[in-house]
Amino acid sequence: MSSALLGDDADLLLRGGRIHTFDATDSVATAIAVRDGMIVATDAAAEALPAREIVQLDGRTAIPGLNDAHLHAAWLGARWPHLFFSDTPPEEQPTGRLVTTAGERRSALRRAWALLAELGITSYTEPGIGPGEDDGETGCFGTDMLESYVELHREGAQTSRVTLLRLFGTIDGESSLKDFAAGLPVPPPTTDPRWLAIPGVKIFADGIPPMATAWTSDPYPDGTTGHLLTRGDADPLSAFQQMIALAAGRGLQIAVHATGDRSIEEFLTALERAGETPPPPAPHHVVHGDLATPAQIRRAERLGVGFAVQPLIAAHTHSWAAVQLGEARVAAAWPLAEMLSSGALTTLTSDAPIATPDWRPSLDASLALLAADGRADDAATRRRLLRTMTADAAIQDGAATWKGTLELGRVADITVLDEDPCTPGRPFAALQVERTIVDGRTVFARG
Repeated sequence: MSSALLGDDADLLLRGGRIHTFDATDSVATAIAVRDGMIVATDAAAEALPAREIVQLDGRTAIPGLNDAHLHAAWLGARWPHLFFSDTPPEEQPTGRLVTTAGERRSALRRAWALLAELGITSYTEPGIGPGEDDGETGCFGTDMLESYVELHREGAQTSRVTLLRLFGTIDGESSLKDFAAGLPVPPPTTDPRWLAIPGVKIFADGIPPMATAWTSDPYPDGTTGHLLTRGDADPLSAFQQMIALAAGRGLQIAVHATGDRSIEEFLTALERAGETPPPPAPHHVVHGDLATPAQIRRAERLGVGFAVQPLIAAHTHSWAAVQLGEARVAAAWPLAEMLSSGALTTLTSDAPIATPDWRPSLDASLALLAADGRADDAATRRRLLRTMTADAAIQDGAATWKGTLELGRVADITVLDEDPCTPGRPFAALQVERTIVDGRTVFARG
């Protein structure tokens, strides 16, 4: 069955391959037509339209453009090609101020966008830019970087769609209730939300398990349990609860860096205590969720709270975390299988430049986590993983009505691969990105 919107022609036609739409029925198309950046026809109806440009897939596979729902693009562009988990020796890792001038900030963003286009990534979430980092070490997270984002956005320079969360504390550090309350009423810049959306805020609740700074119910070997990073009011927990209440009361999306089970529990509790609030433009979500318990995952699903997780970082830090958590606790960490089967919104993300922004090793690490839980590497599992970086990531962005799938009326953000990623047995890392299309325009083509 083919379908089409009204119109006489197309700007672009993709044909001659397998096109995974990732719609509600996981339908596969043979052709799609694009007009004004939007998909207007599929299959025979698409083939029937005169097109100004035709891309012959020649047996290749197209999927919706990939969406990394937790990626520090400004930092990535400023540091590239140096990643924290990489072969770069410590003495060669960039340190100190990475960007100082407007030109350097713009170059960092453009460098990141070019890299993401080569990787088939068409959207991402920049999780934390704002005044709390105006005096930050790297220069990558402050108000000046937000201004550079907005300038490039208004110039039409973007080749990636961006969801940006405001930050009123420091990256991986403390935030005060006073600064948070003062910053929230300041309106974000006016932008086209299809290209630069600013729907909410990021809050750092705790640290990470390998450093014994995640806030946990059970103690680490030294007897500590980690702690909250929020400050103000009577105690850190009261400050955290008030931050959640303030942001929820303004109808903002709230993303909380929470790795320990105690910090996750208090985030969910704070949302419940906030009571009736304006609906946020996009779902609240836990960032990382390393030590989420099965009960917390089920509770998050009931509350409509998602998880943005990083399986590749789990692979990098597993043995390191085991020193602090012990083998029994680390065996239950990073509960990806539970998240995917629960119905809770789950996105697979990179946290680049901590790990590589390349989505393929991340999906291979996800397969390994699922295999450890008894899940098979089959087409259904692979489709489910790919949905976390396409359709489900669009839900996290509050953009599922217009991106994330290759259906009629959705934007033409498309990643073309050399082979079908849903075919079991071949590592995702062996796939090659052949072409990246954003808004109907090719932003990367191999050779």
